[in-house]
Amino acid sequence: MPEPTKKDETPNGQPEDSNGAPPTPEITLEVSPPPDDDAVAATSPPPTPHAVRSDIYSGKYEDANSLKKLSIELPNDSVPVTAMGRKDSVWSLGESQPPEELDKPIETPPLSTLLTEKPQSGTVAVGGDITFVAKVEAKDLLRKPTIKWFKGKWMDLASKTGKHLQLKETFDRVTKVHTFEMHIIKAKENYAGNYRCEVTYKDKFDSCSFDLEVKEAGTSHNIDIRSAFKRREHKQQDDTPEVDVWEILKNARPDEYEKIAFMYGITDLRGLLRRMKKIPKEEKKSEAFAKKLDPAYQADKGGKIRLVVDLADPTVDLKWYKNGQEIRPSPKYIFEHKGTQRIMVINNCTLNDDAAYSVAAGDEKCSTELFVKELPVKIVKGIEPVKTTVNERIELECEVSEEGAQVKWMKNGVEIPTGVRSRYRVKCEGTKHLLVIDDASLEDTGTYSIMATGGTSEAHIQVDLKPLKIHQDLQDIKVMLGQPLKLHCEIYPGNVPGRWYRNGQLIQANDRINIIHKNKVHELSVETSSLHDSGDYTFVPEGYSQSLSAKVHVIDPPRVHLEGLNFPENTVTIVAGNKLRLEIPISGEPAPRVVWMKGERVILESGHRVRAETYVDQTSLTIEITEREDTGNYKIVLQNEAGEATASIKLKVVDIPDAPDAPLVPVIGGDWCSMTWEIPKYDGGSPILGYFIERKKKQSSRWMRINFDLIKETSYEPKKMIEGVPYEVRIFAVNAIGVSKPSEPSKAFTPLAVTSEPTMLVVDDVTDTTVTVKWRPPETIGAAGLDGYLVEYCLEGTEDWKAANDELVEKTKYTITGLTPGSKILVRVKAINAAGASAPRTIQHSILVKEVIEPPKIRVPRHLKQTYTRRVGEAVNIVVPFMGKPRPKVTWLKDGKPIDPAHVSIRNTDCDSIIFIRKAERSHSGKYDMKVQVENHVDTAVMDIQIIDLPGPPQCVTIEDVWGENVALSWTPPRDNGNAQITGYTIQKADKKTMEWYTCIQHYHRTFIAITELVVGNEYYFRVFSENMCGLSESATQTKKSALIVKEGMQVKIPEYNDHDFNEAPKFTQPLINTFAIAGYNATLNCSVRANPKPKVTWMKNKITILDDPRYRMFSNQGVCTLEIRKPSPYDGGMYTCKAINDLGEAQVECKLEVKGGFTFYELMQRGVPLHLIDKYMNETKVVEQDK
Repeated sequence: MPEPTKKDETPNGQPEDSNGAPPTPEITLEVSPPPDDDAVAATSPPPTPHAVRSDIYSGKYEDANSLKKLSIELPNDSVPVTAMGRKDSVWSLGESQPPEELDKPIETPPLSTLLTEKPQSGTVAVGGDITFVAKVEAKDLLRKPTIKWFKGKWMDLASKTGKHLQLKETFDRVTKVHTFEMHIIKAKENYAGNYRCEVTYKDKFDSCSFDLEVKEAGTSHNIDIRSAFKRREHKQQDDTPEVDVWEILKNARPDEYEKIAFMYGITDLRGLLRRMKKIPKEEKKSEAFAKKLDPAYQADKGGKIRLVVDLADPTVDLKWYKNGQEIRPSPKYIFEHKGTQRIMVINNCTLNDDAAYSVAAGDEKCSTELFVKELPVKIVKGIEPVKTTVNERIELECEVSEEGAQVKWMKNGVEIPTGVRSRYRVKCEGTKHLLVIDDASLEDTGTYSIMATGGTSEAHIQVDLKPLKIHQDLQDIKVMLGQPLKLHCEIYPGNVPGRWYRNGQLIQANDRINIIHKNKVHELSVETSSLHDSGDYTFVPEGYSQSLSAKVHVIDPPRVHLEGLNFPENTVTIVAGNKLRLEIPISGEPAPRVVWMKGERVILESGHRVRAETYVDQTSLTIEITEREDTGNYKIVLQNEAGEATASIKLKVVDIPDAPDAPLVPVIGGDWCSMTWEIPKYDGGSPILGYFIERKKKQSSRWMRINFDLIKETSYEPKKMIEGVPYEVRIFAVNAIGVSKPSEPSKAFTPLAVTSEPTMLVVDDVTDTTVTVKWRPPETIGAAGLDGYLVEYCLEGTEDWKAANDELVEKTKYTITGLTPGSKILVRVKAINAAGASAPRTIQHSILVKEVIEPPKIRVPRHLKQTYTRRVGEAVNIVVPFMGKPRPKVTWLKDGKPIDPAHVSIRNTDCDSIIFIRKAERSHSGKYDMKVQVENHVDTAVMDIQIIDLPGPPQCVTIEDVWGENVALSWTPPRDNGNAQITGYTIQKADKKTMEWYTCIQHYHRTFIAITELVVGNEYYFRVFSENMCGLSESATQTKKSALIVKEGMQVKIPEYNDHDFNEAPKFTQPLINTFAIAGYNATLNCSVRANPKPKVTWMKNKITILDDPRYRMFSNQGVCTLEIRKPSPYDGGMYTCKAINDLGEAQVECKLEVKGGFTFYELMQRGVPLHLIDKYMNETKVVEQDK
């Protein structure tokens, strides 16, 4: 029997082509042999396609790992299909692989979970452009996925973008598809190679490899492969002989390929290896076999076959193998030797003998395949047609010629499965074969056939439906996301299957979706519903035109996804002035309505600087230029019909801190100061790291920094300042963002030293609860001057000094109050200036707090020493000061009688007494006696109060005589003078015809007058008003008769008068009054003198004439003599005399002047008083105090 060979192939495995044309593409399947049979497999020709298929069917290649390569080999330079999936690179040399490793299959990657459109391989001419596109669907993605483009294994193209490479990303909000594009511009030859696109999103990953082929423009397909691997000729000729790299690669080991490529400048090493792979190998002449096994053998089932080889060396050991397992001699396998021939006989061939056989002679091996052919089985009785209904039993019977023959049952040309779970049951009873369908369905309708090796038989089966009845229809439901979803219906007949559709798409059961059919019940359940489960659901019973429909709406409460933003404590920090765009992923079905709020204020989408934007899967807050006021909590509110969700994000805008407040300088030294300050009110949202300090002279504008290292505390002591020069300091606050603006300068301060201690501290007065002390200023004050004094005291025997005055006193006298009667205290005084407190001056002996009796003394004010005059209706307010210790008792009498308190109010204090009359009447006039008494000591004073009113009219006005143009009038004074002297009269006249009154004379002092220059022929009436210091009387007294002026020739007899002698010796009409003056305030002494001729007035102090002393000014006007003493001191006190002299005589008056609150020795020295006068004054002061 001839031994078959592989169809259309020569024994060496090369395709037969008599014309020498390139072979057409064909599919090859290479199977790796056992490890120890490599030599045999290398020399054995590949099996025919039929043999391969038979081997697979017989289980010869059951090991899935034995699959080596499944590829489509193309002519010329086409790349195998498997190369499309390799992650190799031709951009750079990289790691080389031997040719056999290039064809190893790679593991099939998992199905794509991200890429909906992958980039495809392409070809471009040199200098041309090409674009590769990848698309990712974003319906289930909360944010944009990450994509990377690689060339080869490791080269990331993101760093190579530029003139020839551009990467682009776009997003279509309608279709929700991300599009990623890679543009190669003006391609070069070295751009060719393998590329890879990788997409990642959280824990999902997807990748795709593709190739780029760059062809030279206008080149032919007949390319000399070897010339591609020769070094390019340089401009300068090289004496090195040309090397045939092709021969070097063919003779080199695979691990040396990369080294050779680097040495000879080969860039497309993988392409070269693929071409080298296609070159037919020269078959070496076998040293062990003179004749090998044929490529294939064929035998009939039950027959026998002989496998023969001819050995070149008969002494070589020979071993036979079946499917890699060694064959031992047995009745089935018989080994024969005939000379150099070695024969293996296989008896009684069965289908199990259909396998691959090989023989090994030493290190060489050759192989073949055996095909076992069966005899045909004929059909004796065929199957018959059947017509039935659903759920009925169907049985097809056929009889064949051979018992136990293998047959195939087919339906519509497709083999019927007959496994355990199949609804088809196959029986074999001798030569009978049966196909049983227990429960017929519509799917069972068709043409059934049985196939045997010797013939076939077929028949048609028709299965019809039963009428459909709907017992329970589908119901529309609304379910919450994540909750179970169930759709339920009942139909008859119950065994009718059906299909579930969602929005027209078929629903398949999986781990999440469970489809149940039990009798009449059809149920679709989803354990955990998702948004994709919403839609129109339809159940279609199989074989029926009717369908059941329902709507399912899956709603999802809105949610804000802050967990993926990586914000610590949901706090976003940004520097003021920068732009903020905060994108927050959200979800919810239906799409929720989003509201951004800060406090109670809603942020609108139309805002200019601050606005909110909302998309389907995210919402964003944009602040164009952040400000400090933007700091705060921002609330996001999401609402839809499924519920409501809120989230809060804290925005923290950091900035440089505010400028601190102006620093304080509480302590100042000779060349240093101590300064303190408060931290800024606003730290800029970042902790204060420290402070810088600057200082400058007050007159200068140049600031100088004191410290170059930050000061952490809020106090500092600058040093090395010039004493007596005023300075200012200011502060800068520093945080992580920067340096604040400077604070306001501090108040100017001058480094100065303290003064010396006060001098001459003595006790001035003591009461039961107070002690008054006085002292003199320090001898050394210094440039800082003197701000005041601090008085302190403590009980005798203790050191607990207490400040008597809360505020500094400028005077050198102070009264300590609130003391305990009978206690003994020590007192000390400190001088205070800007530099601090001086050393204290302490009274050497203790002071007993006990009051000393002081006789009372009334100090009547100057205006009360004369008559105190007020008009009726005016208020009377008289304050009379007095002295005395303890508090004197004050009593008042009016004209020797007690004062009625209902008419006159009297209020007494420790140092004065006040008489107050709200509305004075004439009855309040009189002599008021004041009496001040301290124990047995009494002092009195008298004050004359006069309340005056308008006078009454004169009593009687008569016309004494009329002559010519004159009228003589006389009248008597009024009965009521208004409690004041009548100072004059006013006379008026009126013509009888008009009775209009005209004033003739005012302020007339006498009670008779002659009115002249009257008009002849007129008749006149006259009236008179009386006048005092209050004014004219309210009414006037008119003459009862009128005076008629007639023209008569009368002679007036003028009487003779003797001139009065007005010469008079000086006489003081108003004497000088004893006066008290206050030191430092001007004092005046007044008196009036009458004399004719005018006298010469001289003033004297203590009998010494006052001449040209600038402290005194003397005036004389209308007989009133005035002496003004400018700012008197106790030295100016004494007896003053005013003396008036003329030719007729002289007169003098005198008074005593006392000045209270005198100057100290230091003040007298400053005023320039001579020492002998100061000594005299001090002695006089002591004498006066002793007299008191």
